[in-house]
Amino acid sequence: MDNCGERDIMMIEEIRTRLFELQDIKYRDFQSGLIPTAEKDMFIGVRTPELRKYAKELAKTEGIDEFLSDLPHKYFDENQLQAFIISEIKDYDKCVKELNEFLPFVDNWATCDQMSPKVFKKHKEDLLKEIPKWLKSDKTYTIRFAIGMLMQHFLDEDFDEKYLKEVSKIRSDEYYINMMIAWYFATALAKQYESAILYIQDHRLDVWTHNKTIQKAIESYRITDEAKEYLRGLKIKTQK
Repeated sequence: MDNCGERDIMMIEEIRTRLFELQDIKYRDFQSGLIPTAEKDMFIGVRTPELRKYAKELAKTEGIDEFLSDLPHKYFDENQLQAFIISEIKDYDKCVKELNEFLPFVDNWATCDQMSPKVFKKHKEDLLKEIPKWLKSDKTYTIRFAIGMLMQHFLDEDFDEKYLKEVSKIRSDEYYINMMIAWYFATALAKQYESAILYIQDHRLDVWTHNKTIQKAIESYRITDEAKEYLRGLKIKTQK
């Protein structure tokens, strides 16, 4: 093996060693219970603030590309670390490249939802070119990530009703996709009520997602009591 290859392996091993130095066993046991789609022995147990801090350090480290390309990772914490490193990349094109290589390996809601590239705020037009590709993916968490990006970046001043339409057309048997759709529409009800309420009134979502949207909206402090009362009356009764 050449020196370059040896250095690559050393970096990957050093990162894993560092993660185990940051391990919190009690947190590992707690965290693994929150993410049922991942096996318990896949968790090291590093707390999120420590991972974010370490990610900022690694994002500036020469040769970090070798860790990013070492997919699939063995541990959940390594995936979390990768998500946080990608979130720190300042070059938009590089960020999207690393993101597209990583997304197919994301296998849980936490890694998906906590990955939020900062550079996207300055490249929203470019981001809109990527989101439709992600929405058409056959990967659960790629679709979930796409909806999350629409929720995070396009429900305020850059809002367009067509984004609601695109998300409303998604049909899936995957719990983690449908839950994100509900979260998206509940947030839309808080931020763009006049547009979003039409999708609830007209029953444009599947029944489960429709009712879950109403539930999450009613739980929100950002929606008025009057709107919550109206939403309660729009819930679809289902046979038990």
